[in-house]
Amino acid sequence: MQNVFIINFNSLYEILEEIKENLSFTITKIEDEEDFKKKFDLDRLDHLVISKTDHKLLLNDNINAKNFLDFNDLPLSFKKLIELINIKLIKLKFNQQSKITIKGYELNLNSKFLSKSNLKLKLTEKEIEIILYLNSKKIKHNVADLQKNIWGYAANMETHTVETHIYRLRKKISDLFKDEKFILSHKNGYFID
Repeated sequence: MQNVFIINFNSLYEILEEIKENLSFTITKIEDEEDFKKKFDLDRLDHLVISKTDHKLLLNDNINAKNFLDFNDLPLSFKKLIELINIKLIKLKFNQQSKITIKGYELNLNSKFLSKSNLKLKLTEKEIEIILYLNSKKIKHNVADLQKNIWGYAANMETHTVETHIYRLRKKISDLFKDEKFILSHKNGYFID
């Protein structure tokens, strides 16, 4: 279950506490902004922060604004408030589920970027399919297997589609990340170890 942190906003906390059994999220009250700054994990996407304090002041310049819900248009109805919280939590969950870590890289299925160390590489849909398929089973996949399962071609079809795509994908990764070992090749096929 996702959590909503409420900082220095006692009236909101008290209202939500009264109806907590009807909420699809848990609520946590935080009194001290300094304590929040020490405990808040920027990498987590499973929570939402609501505060009367501007979130830019809470985090200085280390802002992950996705985790914050600002109330610029106050007052607002209670129904609208719960709706806004639920929509924001759904978006956070969607973003969290779309990110996969592979060999120290983050593959974002929504934005189609492979990233590591502040470098981002835009991938095609087919390149993502190749990476996901090679990563799903830690075995070596031969050309016929990839032809059949990625492209839907017959195993005996004469084509160099697989080799060409993997060559280009490996080159893109090598050029940007200087990593020639992301997708490995062996006499028995391609694999991600």
